[in-house]
Amino acid sequence: MANVLPDSHLVSVVLRRDLVPSYEEFPFCLPAVRYLDELEFHPKVTFLVGENGTGKSTLLEAIAVEFGCNAEGGSRNFNFETRASHSCLDRFIRLVKSPIMPHDSYFLRAESFYNLATEVDRVGAQKSYGGRSLHEQSHGEAFFALVENRFHGRSLYFLDEPEAALSPQRQLAFLSMLHGYCRRQSQFVIATHSPIILAYPDSWIYRLDVTGIRRVTYEETEHFKVTRAFLTRRNKMLQILMAEDEGTETSAPEKS
Repeated sequence: MANVLPDSHLVSVVLRRDLVPSYEEFPFCLPAVRYLDELEFHPKVTFLVGENGTGKSTLLEAIAVEFGCNAEGGSRNFNFETRASHSCLDRFIRLVKSPIMPHDSYFLRAESFYNLATEVDRVGAQKSYGGRSLHEQSHGEAFFALVENRFHGRSLYFLDEPEAALSPQRQLAFLSMLHGYCRRQSQFVIATHSPIILAYPDSWIYRLDVTGIRRVTYEETEHFKVTRAFLTRRNKMLQILMAEDEGTETSAPEKS
């Protein structure tokens, strides 16, 4: 079992392998689940990265649901379901929690943010989100309204692809906000593709792929490598990506 780290709210997640019916079935066939034994969390920020289909969002969702958050987003006080789309994985994991319980917890996922905003309006909770309907703002503005007004210190947050709403400049601003909450003893578990957000220094990064789950450095992530390669050799990479296949006819077809 993992050791309790200072200021942690959530210490680790353990797959209850004795209960898994088959690793050929979804979601157990996903690399994020198939190779999971015990995954420890950084007391401030833990990142989950990997290609689409590796299961990082499925794993994050299961952790959030098992902690008590609503599957489509929100806190423990949200209980809405637009569509039953979450997996059964939460029933096959065990969370190792710290004695330092968070004051609050919240699950924010890009995929169902619209549904969350609709529920906020339905229950009349706009005041907790800055006093204005999230639907009356752009996606990025609504995200910042939520983070600025609904997040607090000494809390636990699960974020699934937060960069979906944010321009590069706003991602930098989010890094600053993230740091502020971490300094106030909040803890984050984040699934992301953003090399900007991934750069947060006081964190652990777990790479999920077909070979398993491994903790890596920022420079070892594909997000960093591909972005750096593109920015430093843009013309060469574009030339390769847009090169015509040999033998491909590029002339216009003859008129009949």
